[in-house]
Amino acid sequence: KTKTGKTPEDFKKLAEKKGLLKPDVKAGEIVAWLKKDFDLGRGHAMAVYAWLRGKRE
Repeated sequence: KTKTGKTPEDFKKLAEKKGLLKPDVKAGEIVAWLKKDFDLGRGHAMAVYAWLRGKRE
């Protein structure tokens, strides 16, 4: 949240709007989106991805 101003729930809502929470979406697609739109490094992007994946299973 410090780097982006977004909470995990904010990322979830944004990912849903972009269609990134579908089961066939790969980690790389979500990581690329987080890097491009929020300037997150791979480690932080993977942490967000792991949280999103845990929430949708």
